[in-house]
Amino acid sequence: MTRVRTVLFDRDSILATDPSDRDRLRPAPGAREALGMLRLHGVRTGFLSLRPDGGHGRLSDADVRAANHRVDELLGPFDIWGVCPHGPDDGCHCRPPEPGLILWAAGRVCTAPGDCAVVGTAADAEAAARVGAHGILVPDERTRPQETARAGHVAPDVLTAVRALLTGPPQGRVLVDERPIESAFENGEA
Repeated sequence: MTRVRTVLFDRDSILATDPSDRDRLRPAPGAREALGMLRLHGVRTGFLSLRPDGGHGRLSDADVRAANHRVDELLGPFDIWGVCPHGPDDGCHCRPPEPGLILWAAGRVCTAPGDCAVVGTAADAEAAARVGAHGILVPDERTRPQETARAGHVAPDVLTAVRALLTGPPQGRVLVDERPIESAFENGEA
């Protein structure tokens, strides 16, 4: 069993809330703890992002850099950040489910794709699978049931995904949610 050496996260759905506004951007639930666990175990971390629309058109390069810096301030340091600057209709090779951004990030941190995991959307998980990386879908309110059914690995949250990765590559389709067990011990019920 090969140990996962680098974990790449979808910045906008997994690590941060409201990434289009640097001042309102906040860490997503469980993100700090998950990243801390990975760093404690010597696993490299990074985040990938699509250049979001700013409501009245695309965000400027400066806005994207400011959001990335804010995520790094709140949750970093990260070993790598990557942004696909293209729109959905541009036909680029880096926008998930195409794997270009994952390959680029893995190369920048000198990690083979098979030693990487990608935690994010269904498109992120599909892009990971295309290059032999481990993809874990963490569904959100936009995830369609058929995407969850197709995913190779599904975790209810980022913390569960990271706990599963720390024991090696993900095992099984649905990763176990440990929160009910933990809460029983924390409340003195066990």
